[in-house]
Amino acid sequence: MVNNEINEKQRKHLKLLPGVDHILEKAKTNSLFNDIPKPVVIKSVRSVIAKRRESILGNNKIFSDSDLTDASILFDVEKLVQEDMQSNLKRVINATGVVVHTNLGRSLLAKAALENMAKIAGGYSNLEFDLLNGRRGSRYSLVEDILCEISGAESAMVVNNNAGAVFLSLDTVAPQKEVIVSRGELVEIGGSFRIPDVMEKSGAILKEVGTTNRTHLKDYKNALSENTGLLLKVHTSNYSVVGFTAAVSLEQMVELGNKHRLPVMEDLGSGTFVDFSKYNMTKEPTIQESVASGADIITFSGDKLLGGPQAGIIIGNKIIIDRIKQNPLARALRIDKLTLAALEITLRLYREPEKAVKAIPTLRMLTIPLSDIKNRAEKLAKLLSDIEEPDFNKSGLSVNVANMSSRAGGGALPLLDLPSKAVRISIAGMSVNSIEKAMRRNDPPIIGRIEEDLFVLDLRTIHNEELAFIVSAIKQIIKN
Repeated sequence: MVNNEINEKQRKHLKLLPGVDHILEKAKTNSLFNDIPKPVVIKSVRSVIAKRRESILGNNKIFSDSDLTDASILFDVEKLVQEDMQSNLKRVINATGVVVHTNLGRSLLAKAALENMAKIAGGYSNLEFDLLNGRRGSRYSLVEDILCEISGAESAMVVNNNAGAVFLSLDTVAPQKEVIVSRGELVEIGGSFRIPDVMEKSGAILKEVGTTNRTHLKDYKNALSENTGLLLKVHTSNYSVVGFTAAVSLEQMVELGNKHRLPVMEDLGSGTFVDFSKYNMTKEPTIQESVASGADIITFSGDKLLGGPQAGIIIGNKIIIDRIKQNPLARALRIDKLTLAALEITLRLYREPEKAVKAIPTLRMLTIPLSDIKNRAEKLAKLLSDIEEPDFNKSGLSVNVANMSSRAGGGALPLLDLPSKAVRISIAGMSVNSIEKAMRRNDPPIIGRIEEDLFVLDLRTIHNEELAFIVSAIKQIIKN
């Protein structure tokens, strides 16, 4: 008897369920769909009707007749269409306090770099055309002069990322040759990419020396052979070994390399043109210092502490850099015009380091005074505390400003704790995981942290113009 009753309801609901063509005709009268590509509308209509049919047949939902009306179905179609038309790559608000956040796009570009990208993207350019001589040119030349100027290097080129820069350099300089590197410098970067793996793919032969915590100059000397092709130093930018340690300086390696006529390469990883110790931060080797040491090849990223677009920068000895430029793999690893447009302007800002610190968002966030962060945190806390919503009991929202530690991120300055201020939020009757999920699904998404069962917004990485979005998101959560 029960099964017959259910089957009868199923038959009734299936009969009431409108067809795809019928809903498409109804959609034509809705102005919302006027600018939506027809395939998107068709896909959404089919999906909504298919899900209703599946639920009816599977008894997954108790339907009323109103759930099967044209208006009800079109409402769900509208939501699906809006989701489909949104870009998969979205701008998010980084409230984590991690400045160079790898998962959130790493460095933010300076305003001048963005403007130059838009200008180049909207027209033709001299990407590979020599305007002076009227013949084919090289895209490397567009940033080579400025790189050499601010670093002191003889020559330079740029590829798509630093892993590519390391790979291309090894493939050019030491194919089937031994590359001597300290065991303590065999780093792994994000995505499980490891220096030994990159080296193997390049055709170079890894020769480890020393131990994890201590490597001496004699270790390099004892490892030299007729098949040695390169001495490699890898800056451990994403971790630090402390305690009973010893390492060979780049200057010592260069001296050893010169004595045995061997090139020396340093992979800085997250390279910087700024001496952060001037801002009461951990000392990082600067690119200029590496060049001054006499290293033949230096590689580093463009989108970490440099504060530019994703790029792998190679600078150093002109004879060797010219060889790297001629490697056929360079074409596979080359960067596009938009990257060059952003990188050139970012590099030009470094002509005046003090201005660069203010103009380049990554540097500005790393060096911002704590008092400025505190003011911004107190402003956000007040805006949240002043929220007025009908039927909302203010005692349900708890907001307070607390001390917090930010991070540089991006595999840089691993031991550095940056004093910061955060706004901590809790909502009565709502779990912190639910708050995090709602903020993450906001438009724009707001990515924060969970600590001590509270949702935490670190103001170091939140800009003034983003405060309104946060307040709006909390209002929406309270309404729902």
